[in-house]
Amino acid sequence: MSVTVVGSLNEDVVVTVDRLPGRGETVIGSAVAVLPGGKGANQAAAAGRLGAGVHMVGRVGADPAAGRQLAALADAGVNVGRVQRTDGAPTGTATIPVEAAGGENLIVVVPGANARLTAGDVDVESVHRAGVLLLQLEVPLATVQAAAAATRGTVVLNPAPPQSLPGELLAQVDVLVPNEHELVRLAGAEPGARTPAELAGLARGLAPSVVVTLGERGALVVTGDEALLQAPPPVSPVDTTGAGDCFCGALSSALDRGRSLADAVHYAVTAAALSTTGPGARGALPDDDAVCALLPRTPAAVAVG
Repeated sequence: MSVTVVGSLNEDVVVTVDRLPGRGETVIGSAVAVLPGGKGANQAAAAGRLGAGVHMVGRVGADPAAGRQLAALADAGVNVGRVQRTDGAPTGTATIPVEAAGGENLIVVVPGANARLTAGDVDVESVHRAGVLLLQLEVPLATVQAAAAATRGTVVLNPAPPQSLPGELLAQVDVLVPNEHELVRLAGAEPGARTPAELAGLARGLAPSVVVTLGERGALVVTGDEALLQAPPPVSPVDTTGAGDCFCGALSSALDRGRSLADAVHYAVTAAALSTTGPGARGALPDDDAVCALLPRTPAAVAVG
């Protein structure tokens, strides 16, 4: 089997700050780093570190940044044969201020070549034959829908950045992986603090299975009438950038290897926790040995409601 990721490739400009700016405010950064990124590529790199047979489908520009992004993915064990260079568009970029203490961040994305990914680009064997197809929303929605319709595998959708989704796409999704804010938007609910049981109520009916990522609280697994809250293991975070992407890549990798959804989430929260212990979206992506070594310290999931 294999994991195929259809999505974005970006070059991240990460700026370290003492605190994140407010609206209209200027703050002074203390350091800057140029790193590989993009939600799709980050998720592919996470899956590639954890197991073999990971494929990336996407677009980059015909610029120096393109070569850097392809090399970084290949170094993570990802097959990049279906990532196309695009004349007339730059490789996507993201600017990310990150707090020095605690790692909280903001992200501004310029899509560039990602916006040129078409339905024709995803009509390929790596999509058709994927064991798990992992999707996000940093490429055109029509392309995401085409990929979901073209695969014979399990469809995992991370609905980020958030937007309204057509029923035709949601009907093709097997596992929906929003964060809490994305879930509230998809459910058409008002923003506000909610208990895990209340979040489970919003999640039911959106997809056969919904996994809500909750940051430092872990993840909520909702399947039918059952809901489980999975806490992460204890770690000392340095930078939370990309933790959600690591979670999605690890979840897909575990599902592709035959784990149940609950076991895959247990594995994924462990991988995501490890990913926060280094800088940048990929600075601390773990391999399978590291995740398995930490799994005994990851609490058992508890029933909700």
